[in-house]
Amino acid sequence: MKDLSIYFREVDTEIKSKEGTIGESIGIYTQGHFPELKKNSVAIIYVPEFRNGEENIQNKQNENFREFFYELYVGTDWNKKIFDCGTILPGKEISDTYFALTQVVSEMIKNDIIPIIIGGTQDLTYSIYKGYEKLEQMVNICSIDHKLDIGNPEENISKDGYLSHLLTHRPCFLFNHANIGCQAPLVSKTELDLFNKLFFDICRLGEFNSDFKKAEPHIRNADILSIDLQSIKKSDFNANIHYSPNGFTAEQMCQIAKYGGISDKLTSLGLFNYYPNDNLKTSEHLIAQIMWYFIDGVNLRKGDFPIGSKKDYLKFSVHLEEYSNDLVFYKSNKSNRWWIEVPYPNTEKSKYERHHLVPCNHEDYELAMNNEIPDIWWKTYQKLS
Repeated sequence: MKDLSIYFREVDTEIKSKEGTIGESIGIYTQGHFPELKKNSVAIIYVPEFRNGEENIQNKQNENFREFFYELYVGTDWNKKIFDCGTILPGKEISDTYFALTQVVSEMIKNDIIPIIIGGTQDLTYSIYKGYEKLEQMVNICSIDHKLDIGNPEENISKDGYLSHLLTHRPCFLFNHANIGCQAPLVSKTELDLFNKLFFDICRLGEFNSDFKKAEPHIRNADILSIDLQSIKKSDFNANIHYSPNGFTAEQMCQIAKYGGISDKLTSLGLFNYYPNDNLKTSEHLIAQIMWYFIDGVNLRKGDFPIGSKKDYLKFSVHLEEYSNDLVFYKSNKSNRWWIEVPYPNTEKSKYERHHLVPCNHEDYELAMNNEIPDIWWKTYQKLS
């Protein structure tokens, strides 16, 4: 594994080593000793890069989330090592920060290490995505966000406008993008039309609040989970500079992180738009707990993403009157989670093999039983065709 220490500044936070806490067992970059990263582990990265946000808080840092994270107790079933690699300081140019984060993410993903990136602005998602390029496989992103963040590729990338730059980057390995939590008053018709044209997925905040199960398959289908902390309502997240009265609750965000961790497919997590506030620490508490629930989920993974043999899965074939082929569903014998099979062109088999089995839920199966094609099947079919 390449030496990644050149990209990091060591951790300044005091280590809390109370028995049974994370601080007792975590491997930390401190006192000049960069931890020897192991495969099948989790690594924490702090990147206080804010120059692509509209707020002038350049070079402002707050690492209190580390202190609170170290004080949390290790989960009952945890067996994966946790490392804190330190801080990637903003470079002379923003492109320097992007480059450093891309190199770190790429090396970690190749070595089965799940990075948790605490940011700066959400455009850092672009750097994470570029870290997957060397894998040469199609990638899915799920964003937890009150906006769609499409932006204009002719304008500079920003925290609220990075997706268009990701789409126009070549080579493009983005297969699907799903948004969970967008709020109708904050999204333009133009953005919605583009999302529909690209067959991307949206689960609005109201839909999420009425039934979390509608969002779970989108999280389970992602390689990258990008969370905009500004999508948490102001009453639950003091560092929310937009003072939004609506949004996710603290409990919901921890639940989202837990489901992201449980997903066998997901290989990186980003927590972005964390604006340091020296006077209030409840936000740092929440960030620490979101990290905890994600890692708890990682340690509870079932290993049931059915990309290999599906002989132990329950298979359901549903015939639709106006469709020549049956819709095929699979149900995991380990977790009772559902997948739906979507056909792809034979010439593209290797390129799309990871994407023709799409996470779904029992309600999608019930739709098929009522002679309706589930929306998640139709959108995937359009992208594969």
